[in-house]
Amino acid sequence: MPTINFTLNGKPVSLNTDPTRRFLDVLREELTLTGPKEGCGEGECGACAVLIDGHITNSCILPLGNVSGREVMTIEGYRETKRYRVLEEAYIAEGAVQCGICIPGMIIASESLLAHNPHPTDDDIRIGLSGNLCRCTGYNMIVRAVKRAATRGKGLW
Repeated sequence: MPTINFTLNGKPVSLNTDPTRRFLDVLREELTLTGPKEGCGEGECGACAVLIDGHITNSCILPLGNVSGREVMTIEGYRETKRYRVLEEAYIAEGAVQCGICIPGMIIASESLLAHNPHPTDDDIRIGLSGNLCRCTGYNMIVRAVKRAATRGKGLW
């Protein structure tokens, strides 16, 4: 088996395993990071979202070999940042959290959006979160939460 080396949540990782394995399975089963969830298994719901080199990626359709040499951040690593605290507080204040299945992916999508557009319009937010599905909360509260985070977190993004 080839060795796959990458950085995960700021720490080096080296794995000797099949590079065609789904990255989501490696995260959950080998690295015990259960924040990314399997929702659809087809890259359409965003529950498995992670950041790779700062860009949102669905880990359920990503072969492990594709992360070789790259910087990966999961919700577990992201929650150690100041930006996470701002998003978390905004999601709570706007009532944008219910069952929690989609929230790790929504937070990762929100980070990706705000990192590339720190002053989004409502339409920008809807487009930025369009690859993430939520069955419980409703998107209006999530849009308000991202807008609130953008306003309260000035200078962080």
